[in-house]
Amino acid sequence: MVPEAQLNEADRAFLLSLARQSIENCVSGAEAPHIDHQKLSPKLREQGACFVTLTSRGYLRGCVGALEPYQSLVEDVIEHAAAAAVQDYRFPPVLAKELLDIEIEISYLTQPKPLLYEKPEELSRLLHPGIDGVVIRDGRSRATFLPQVWEKISDPEEFLEELCMKMGAPADLWRRKKIDVMIYRVEEFHE
Repeated sequence: MVPEAQLNEADRAFLLSLARQSIENCVSGAEAPHIDHQKLSPKLREQGACFVTLTSRGYLRGCVGALEPYQSLVEDVIEHAAAAAVQDYRFPPVLAKELLDIEIEISYLTQPKPLLYEKPEELSRLLHPGIDGVVIRDGRSRATFLPQVWEKISDPEEFLEELCMKMGAPADLWRRKKIDVMIYRVEEFHE
């Protein structure tokens, strides 16, 4: 399942081109791209949340996004493409000489919904590998994995362990206590 109103091919191509322009402008020190919202399709003007993932030669180079919409989808892509290039704390900022090797993937998210469960041991059985994006929260700490992460971590228990560690918690936290879990789906497209 993907977001309720899928993007058409023209919107996808426009967003990928816009993400690249945003990254190039950011890396070169230029202003973010200016968009005439009146010329956009209605879907691109609506509030939308996305993650922008950058890879270089098959390796992750940056990934930044939002779980909930707070601005138009087109503005969300502009913001998160630039942030993926220079603000992902796991990587140094992308340099101009790297731009030709950067590949862009955009994940357009549905609204996250709570995953209801009674006991921790039920949690791993309720997830849909390859389909669900998962957000976990414990107190003020939270972490998410996009559905694409299932390609590398296909076992639900291992998936939850890795997600707990990403949050900065012990890998077995999800087994020891009931934590808040939300799931979402994505419409993913790339260059």
